[in-house]
Amino acid sequence: MTQYILAIESSCDETACAIIKNGNEILSSVVSSQINIHKLYGGVVPEVASRIHVENISLVIKSALEQANVSMDDIEAIAFTQGPGLVGSLHVGVQAAKTIAWLYDKPLVPLHHIMGHIFANTFVDKLEFPLMALVVSGGHTEIVYMKDEYSFEIIGETQDDAIGEAYDKVARVLGLPYPGGPEIDKLAKEGKAFYKLPMPKTENEFDFSFSGLKSAVLQLIQRERKQDHEINKADVAYAFQEVALHSLLSKLVKAVGVYQPKQVVLAGGVAANSRLRVVIQEMMKQYPNIHLTIPPLWCCTDNAAMIGAAGSVAIKYNKTNDLTLAVKPSMEL
Repeated sequence: MTQYILAIESSCDETACAIIKNGNEILSSVVSSQINIHKLYGGVVPEVASRIHVENISLVIKSALEQANVSMDDIEAIAFTQGPGLVGSLHVGVQAAKTIAWLYDKPLVPLHHIMGHIFANTFVDKLEFPLMALVVSGGHTEIVYMKDEYSFEIIGETQDDAIGEAYDKVARVLGLPYPGGPEIDKLAKEGKAFYKLPMPKTENEFDFSFSGLKSAVLQLIQRERKQDHEINKADVAYAFQEVALHSLLSKLVKAVGVYQPKQVVLAGGVAANSRLRVVIQEMMKQYPNIHLTIPPLWCCTDNAAMIGAAGSVAIKYNKTNDLTLAVKPSMEL
């Protein structure tokens, strides 16, 4: 039997809707990005984001249905991001999902944003369990161990800044535009190993910390300026990125050695980082029998297709809800 899911994602600054067939076929995926507006402010402004979601949500949903060439009669369920994220942004998506569900008498499938990022990999590869996911984005840095497709155990997480947040903060210190991740990734390609930065330390062997690394970059720049040295931004970007990524991936590889999953997947916006994609392949060579999946760039950034893929799995486990549900800005996986 064919299953069609209408999925909505609005956790941050992208208004997105997708129609997904049988869990892994994208009939349409419409994303309206606000990045050019938030660039003016050097970061996402929550109030601005939620207002733009209100303006865009109906048009995005209409466009997704038209591109997929399906009607609401064909749709089995409405999947949407319940959390975590910006409360105002989430609220717009949740209210849209609830309105459609009420109007057309469809079940609601509330989902965790990170579950969506993990299941985005199903569009390009079959997932094998037990599985380990490295989730890296502007708001999340986690190692998630999955014994099966609906089991999520966070075995490592950041103690302070998420890696994407650290990239943005270091970019700001270097005078680079928002979003900082792609800018540092690009600039680091021109840099070389000149500056030294400390490797972050944490109590839990699988946890992460990036706040101290960000401070070390700031102190390095201040120290160089005091000595009237010209700062080579490309070399700073190179030093930061190498330490950040090797800190991140050394923890992942250690966890892989302990848990021995069948597959490792990358997930989240920072998974688009070109250096990360190279280094993880190099480091995972020591485990040739463990399947590594690196998603294409379009799978990494926020979209509703990933929510539809996760929704298809959630329906199998009867994870539907009624119209009384609300947003969960700090929702746990």
